[in-house]
Amino acid sequence: MLTALETGVKGGRWFSLMDKVYAPANLAAAWKRVRGNRGAAGVDHQSVEAFERHAEKYLDELHRELREGRYRPSAVRRQWIPKPGTSQQRPLGIPTVRDRIVQSALRHVLEPIWEVKFADQSYGFRPGRSCKDALRRVDELLHDGFSWAVDADIQSYYDSIDQGRMMAEVTKEVADGKVLGLVEALLRQPVMEDASRWTPDEGIPQGSTVGPLLANVYLHPVDEAMVRAGHELVRYADDQVILCKTEQEAQQALARLREEMTGRGLTLHPEKTRVVDMSQPGGFDFLGYHFEAGKKWPRKKSLVKLKDNVRSLTRRNNGHSMEAIITRLNPVIRGWYEYFKHSYRTTFEPVDGWVRMRLRSILRRTPCMSPVLS
Repeated sequence: MLTALETGVKGGRWFSLMDKVYAPANLAAAWKRVRGNRGAAGVDHQSVEAFERHAEKYLDELHRELREGRYRPSAVRRQWIPKPGTSQQRPLGIPTVRDRIVQSALRHVLEPIWEVKFADQSYGFRPGRSCKDALRRVDELLHDGFSWAVDADIQSYYDSIDQGRMMAEVTKEVADGKVLGLVEALLRQPVMEDASRWTPDEGIPQGSTVGPLLANVYLHPVDEAMVRAGHELVRYADDQVILCKTEQEAQQALARLREEMTGRGLTLHPEKTRVVDMSQPGGFDFLGYHFEAGKKWPRKKSLVKLKDNVRSLTRRNNGHSMEAIITRLNPVIRGWYEYFKHSYRTTFEPVDGWVRMRLRSILRRTPCMSPVLS
């Protein structure tokens, strides 16, 4: 995509991008991505399946609206979902299917521009990068003697992003006024919850297709500053850790990070941000893992989430056969193991025993069932 865009760059900024956004081939690719992700309907109650029945017609309408400057995003439907391992909930914004397609098409055009600039220390929501790459880098640094960690948590990151600063960052690279207007319109999408409707003055709706890219754009200057200062940062979206060799270096890194975050209008959580001596008990959590004493294993919230999922599938009065229960249970257990398989060796035996106990309790209630574990 970047090669296709290069004719539109002048003086380091990108012009003539809007025609790439609404190009039929780009909209078709965006629709394919949205269709693959499925997802719930937005405020218009149109499902992915309903859009699919007339996809060619709807995509042509989107093409014409974007080309003629008539496109206006709908409100985002707000839904509250549980935060894993806690009794708290976090807001999720659900755009309409057509808005998700436009956001995905916009991301296809903007992402290559920033990908060549993003720091190697940023791993979240980037092509060819994953949680496992970030975890592998943390392991490398710990094994290389980086025994002090800055465990940093940004307080309400997505809700605290300053939209004016966000647009200023985008404008540094993009000069196409129509694309800038589209980005601003997506940032300013109204939110609907029950009978209430309002337009947020700050933040990015969680659930937005283009949101993760914009969130990385917003933190990119912080990444650059920390790298220039020589700090070993590993960041995945708003989850980050800085590995250091001495306590003094760790304190300096924390001070610099706090200064940079303040400059972005962001706040480090006063209770969740700390300097950790990895030679002492305690450790830190990162991307679902707990790191401590040269080992790692699933953090408590990760284990709680697994057990909650298993409980929901193994209720003794759920009315399903043992074969059906295990058919639904196996993908959950395999997926969890695949992510946490590099944990310390004592991790899995207790989990395995607990799952088998849940299944045995069903068998005791209905002894005619026969297990089909795999």
